[in-house]
Amino acid sequence: MRVAVGVDHRGFEIKHELLALLVDAGHEVLDLGTDSDASVDYPDFAAAVGQAIVEGEADRGIVVCGSGVGACVAANKIAGVRAATCHDTYSAHQGVEHDDMNLLCLGSAIVGMSLITEIVASFLSAEFADSEERYVRRLHKVQALERGERIAP
Repeated sequence: MRVAVGVDHRGFEIKHELLALLVDAGHEVLDLGTDSDASVDYPDFAAAVGQAIVEGEADRGIVVCGSGVGACVAANKIAGVRAATCHDTYSAHQGVEHDDMNLLCLGSAIVGMSLITEIVASFLSAEFADSEERYVRRLHKVQALERGERIAP
């Protein structure tokens, strides 16, 4: 799988371990920065990873900031990106299986590398349950919201 990775200065401390983890698991990695622990803006890296996904350069993405929240908010502003902050394995795989999540946001101040290893494996091994009508119907509603359409129950 092609995985785009972007981190801000708070994610830089684990970046090399994360990249090595992905490569060791057989994934093709697109490193979108940052390249130091100097203060940078998380939206820049969330946007780079999100754009790599929607432009077809990556199948999925991972962004790391301090909490995962800011990167998630920024990434979800890009049409076609379905990002979630996950600090547990259940949310990481369920987000893909039920919601077609394509970008995982992690908080380096929240979870350590041991748990990140498990979360990333759970995220990347999951597949969208596109054979189940309810999940497809819900995804179509999310996509309608992206287009600015109103939806109703």
